[in-house]
Order: sequence, then C-alpha cells, then structure tokens
Amino acid sequence: MGTILFDWDGTIVDSMEALFETTQATCRHLGLPFDREIFRRTFSPNWRLKYRALGITEEHTDEAIAIWAKTFRADDTNPFPGVREALERLSAAGHRLGIVTSGDRSEIEPQLARLGLEGLAAIRVYGNDTVAGKPDPRPLRLALELAGAIRPEDALYVGDALDDMRMAAAAGVRGIGIVSMLATADDLLAAGAVESAGSVLEWADRFLARSTAEA
Repeated sequence: MGTILFDWDGTIVDSMEALFETTQATCRHLGLPFDREIFRRTFSPNWRLKYRALGITEEHTDEAIAIWAKTFRADDTNPFPGVREALERLSAAGHRLGIVTSGDRSEIEPQLARLGLEGLAAIRVYGNDTVAGKPDPRPLRLALELAGAIRPEDALYVGDALDDMRMAAAAGVRGIGIVSMLATADDLLAAGAVESAGSVLEWADRFLARSTAEA
C-alpha cells in the first residue's frame, strides 16, 4: 500500500476563513490593500512568499508576525466534516498517512492531539523542518525519507493550495487538489495536480472505491 501525505490548513482543518481574517488584520495595520481576491491571488502556504506578494517589506516582517501571533486562533479550527473518518478508513486499508505543512511544529502538534488525529499521522514535516518551504520540493522529499525512502511515484500528496500542487509535481509525487476558496479544479490541475475533489472525504471515497474495484 502507498503513502498518502496531506496539507493541514484548508485541507484537513477548516481554517481558511481564520487565515483570511488574520491576513486582513495584518494588511489593515500596515495600510496595504486587501480583499478576498487579493487573498486568493497572493496566498502561499510559505508565509515568506505570501508576505512578499502582499507587499509586506522585510522591515515590517516582525510586525506582521506579531499581528499573526496575536490574531490567529488555531484552537478555534476544526476538521472538515468526515475528515477523521476518511483518514481512519485510509489507514485501515493499509495506507501510511502523514502531513506536510508550512505550519510550525509548536502550533500543529497540539492541534493533532486536541483533534484526536495524532495517531493517524505517522509522518510529520513542519514548516521549520526544512530551510526551503513550499513550493520547493524539499519538505515533501523529507517526508518520503521519513516514510522509509519510498519512491515518489508510490506516494500521494493532498492539498488545496497551488503551491501544494507545485511542490508535489517538483518532487515527482502525484498531487491531489482539493477545491477551496484558493483555487478551482482547473487552477489545481494547471498547477500540477493529477486529479481534484471537493473535499478530502469526497476524494477518499472515490480513491477507496477505485482501489476496491482494482483489487
């Protein structure tokens, strides 16, 4: 059975609105234009790339990070409906699961425990585990090493951001795009996804049914 790796924010947990509000507060404080279209167009899981796209200069980076720490409430986020059950079914089918996220270990680990997902994510790569972040392939390559040096073609990466799909394509891993406020199915496919779905639950149902039919 293969290894299936997941993005966190916007894929496993429903946090995009909280991310939007935090970014909005940052841009308002710094006097930068911001709306939902700017959020969608400039979003990257890699906060350095996102800040650069928003026009946040290096001299204001520490200020922006402080606003983030004050505003974003990770404890208020919850999994999308059916995600936990979908992960349990994938694990029961013999697939090894993990996460590759740009979030910090100190922020995500408590969430995994709070949401009862830590036992389902054997492989974990966080934003501070590699020098380069998404869309660079190094975070995903590290996850493959942690999974036992598996071949890229034997893994899947599921995410909702364009840079998730670009990272997967650069690493030679099949990317599964999850449609969200960030990107349409066509956007995700253009960024390198091999298929798309409306949610992790929808994709897992389709994937498991296909696996059963092929068995």
